[in-house]
Amino acid sequence: MTDTVTGAAETDYSATLFLPETEFPMRAGLPQREPEWLKRWEDMDIYALQREQAKDRPLFTIHDGPPYANGNIHIGHALNKTLKDLVSRSMQMLGFNSAYVPGWDCHGLPIEWKIEEQYRAKGKDKNDVPVVEFRQECRTFAEQWVDVQRAEFKRLGILGEWDNPYLTMSFDAEAQIARELMKVATTGQLYRGSKPVMWSVVERTALAEAEIEYADYESDTIWVKFPISNRQAKRVGGNGQFESLGNASLGELAGASVVIWTTTPWTIPANRAISFSSKIEYSLFEVTEAAEDNWAKTGERYVLADKLAPEVFAKAKVTGYRRLDVPVGPLASLLCHHPLRGLGDGYNFDVPLLDGEHVTDDAGTGFVHTAPGHGLDDFEIWMNSTRLLAEKGISSEVPYVVGDDGFYTKDAPGLGPDAETGPARVIDDNGKKGDANKRVIDALAERNAMVARGRVKHSYPHSWRSKKPVIFRNTPQWFVYMDRDIQGAAGDTLRHRALNAIDATKFYPPAGQNRLRAMIADRPDWVLSRQRAWGVPITVFVNKDTKEILKDEVVNHRIADAFEAEGADAWYKEGAAQRFLGDAYKADDYEMIRDVLDVWFDSGTTHAWVLRNKQKWPHLKFPASMYLEGSDQHRGWFHSSLLESCATNGHAPYESVLTHGFTMDGEGRKMSKSLGNTVAPQDIIKQYGADILRLWVASTDYQEDQRLGKEVIQTTVDSYRKLRNTLRWLLGNLAHYDAKDAVDAKDMPELEQVILHRLAQLDTQVRSAYKEYDYRKVVTLLTNFMNIELSAFYFDVRKDALYCEPISSIKRKSALTVLNHLFDCLTAWLAPILVFTMEEVWLERHPGEGSSVHLRLFPEVPTDWLNDDLAAKWQLIRTVRRVVTGSLEIERREKRIGSSLEAAPKVFITDERYLTALQGQDLAEIAITSAISVENTQGPADAFHLDDVAGIAVMPALAQGKRCARSWRVLPEVGTDPDYPDVSPRDAQALRERAAAGL
Repeated sequence: MTDTVTGAAETDYSATLFLPETEFPMRAGLPQREPEWLKRWEDMDIYALQREQAKDRPLFTIHDGPPYANGNIHIGHALNKTLKDLVSRSMQMLGFNSAYVPGWDCHGLPIEWKIEEQYRAKGKDKNDVPVVEFRQECRTFAEQWVDVQRAEFKRLGILGEWDNPYLTMSFDAEAQIARELMKVATTGQLYRGSKPVMWSVVERTALAEAEIEYADYESDTIWVKFPISNRQAKRVGGNGQFESLGNASLGELAGASVVIWTTTPWTIPANRAISFSSKIEYSLFEVTEAAEDNWAKTGERYVLADKLAPEVFAKAKVTGYRRLDVPVGPLASLLCHHPLRGLGDGYNFDVPLLDGEHVTDDAGTGFVHTAPGHGLDDFEIWMNSTRLLAEKGISSEVPYVVGDDGFYTKDAPGLGPDAETGPARVIDDNGKKGDANKRVIDALAERNAMVARGRVKHSYPHSWRSKKPVIFRNTPQWFVYMDRDIQGAAGDTLRHRALNAIDATKFYPPAGQNRLRAMIADRPDWVLSRQRAWGVPITVFVNKDTKEILKDEVVNHRIADAFEAEGADAWYKEGAAQRFLGDAYKADDYEMIRDVLDVWFDSGTTHAWVLRNKQKWPHLKFPASMYLEGSDQHRGWFHSSLLESCATNGHAPYESVLTHGFTMDGEGRKMSKSLGNTVAPQDIIKQYGADILRLWVASTDYQEDQRLGKEVIQTTVDSYRKLRNTLRWLLGNLAHYDAKDAVDAKDMPELEQVILHRLAQLDTQVRSAYKEYDYRKVVTLLTNFMNIELSAFYFDVRKDALYCEPISSIKRKSALTVLNHLFDCLTAWLAPILVFTMEEVWLERHPGEGSSVHLRLFPEVPTDWLNDDLAAKWQLIRTVRRVVTGSLEIERREKRIGSSLEAAPKVFITDERYLTALQGQDLAEIAITSAISVENTQGPADAFHLDDVAGIAVMPALAQGKRCARSWRVLPEVGTDPDYPDVSPRDAQALRERAAAGL
């Protein structure tokens, strides 16, 4: 087929072409080059340049949720910090002054736990070390990890005020944290109470919900008899009337038992009531057949929920039973004996039955063993029944049955310190089950109180640090009221304020609003206290006689001023109590609280001493524009920050909240060291570079859980290479661009106008996506545009014009002008994502000490470039092109042509829309053939067509003439210019102009 192509000259015309010229490397070498850019930015202090440049712009503040300073960063940190950087950088380029101040959470159990681990390894006891000395070791440990993490975050390309971060352990921070706590106390929102909290025996502290994770755990289960007392309740309700048992008599129920089921046998000594539901049907059942050695004996009678009785008897190995036709209500009038009655001369009190909404007949017996010191539902029904209990002559005091070390106290007679074998233990220091369950079960069996036992595997709370199970334990703690009127304003409660604040906040995704609202609506009072050493102390004094908190602004100022100068260590120094109380009060009259604040309160106050600290961080605003963290922070930082700000300011500390999911491995499994499937950001950076990690973050649907593995990384690398090659081609061709030759859009060929139209469209779309924090959409828009519309279409079509057209060619000048616009837009739009690469690309054309792509705004793209009619026309033209190129692919595959320039296909079109669109167009140039013919007729039966395009068919044909030695087009006109006999007339003109220009 090549015999028609003749006359190819031997002269090498490549030197006469405007070929791409650039030193921009094809291979990125990001791991080696990126540190150079970091040093450049540090040397020029680009963050300060941004602040100066944007000083008169509106503020946008993304407030950093502080990570713990206790280890190297992991992939979750990388995802989180990169997302924050995407927000900050894009808002800066959208025209805001978007400062970013990183921070660290430096107090709390994670760091204290590390120091204790070091002590244990050395055989040291924390209690033998002066508290100030111990706190200093914690501070030093945190400082070291702040430095490590800072370097790792900076290596990700995160731009921020790294030399002036916020630390919860800085003296000014500790002072303001104390001030915020004292504001809460002064306004009457703080109180000391007793309530079951999740307690870690291993770590010896109460834990917040955010410090809990759930894991499978095997528990002992027991069914226990509570003998019904032959003493009727004094009174039920508040009407002063005695209530009878209705049709049942005490005699009929005498000797019967109410049966409960529990998965925590160790809480039986703490039992004070039995909860039932008035919505459940209960009956009296009698055992008629059972083995002699059974706990459940023939003739015994049990009150059970009708629905659950068969299951109970099956567990009890009862082979025969019957339901007695005896009414058992009203249950609220019954009293029972404690099943451990008499053990250690204790438990000689009545156990009332309380009607509770939390009781169901889904499992168990229909009765809930109620230990108010060891469960929130138990505690709430107990405390809500104080009046009823008083009328029954029952004390509502909640016992302290388990100590902080997991041992029973004196409130567990026969099982505590008075027991011959010593106190039983619920959990030991290693998080293992103690002997409490066994000893309780043995004691119950001795008293004929057991019905059955078993084991159940279920989800159970564990400390996320020690990975050991926790217990609910009644402890004296400091709380913030959720439902008490603040300073007497009716209805102005913390819960009310917080719920209103949620309604006024924008959430990304919107579902986050309902999630946080549900948590706030249902949460109990906020527990602030922790029994640890490393933290900001609860800086209050309590009068020993009145038990009231001292509210004295002079004392409060004295405390805060001391913390500003010396840090919170001042609270622990000798003579601190009298120093702070001054001459107005005697230290002996007041209790100086030694508990520390929950670290969630620390980080929850950052709005007060970071966002509002204009002297230290003048470019931040309050409320913050956004808080951004993982979805677990609905119960963590979002939650505590909301409560703290509402308590002290009356509104949220943020205008919007954005949440992201978690990173799984390539197969969708949770990453864990035990599985060996973790992906360290440091490893990705070392092998591929931080820009690859950043591109992955921007490409994910971060609102859901993401996957990251070798295949995902390789896909990201491939996407990056395509983008880099496109930019490299742009740079190479722009070496021939001269601004004085720029062409106005209205004077350009249609194809260039179409590309400008797409730029104008993309400007709106990209800006909108950045404003909605939809980085995946940004990446999708730009990669599709660069790969499909530019590389595979526009660049392909315009290579001939850019390389071969004469110097004077308007087409070539127009194309170069468009390339310049593309460069300006693409480098800016991609700059927040590919921070290193876009700087490298930008400096190829705009070098200089003060030059940086990160000092730019997104370019203003003229809206008059928009031309929907022209774009629609070119969609039709591109459809024709697609059919033509499809036919050429077959010709190439069958080796009938080597290049598309050897072809001159015939195109048959019956659809008038395509014919109209092609009028005045050079379809050969658009399809990259040497010639082409278009006929308004039906094509031959064997013509090529696409199933999804009706009315277009193509027949292959070879181009006639000679091949131009310069452009390689096959044309009959080649050789008609006597001065340049081996090139086309167009190329001959190009050669004349080059010669005239001295090229």
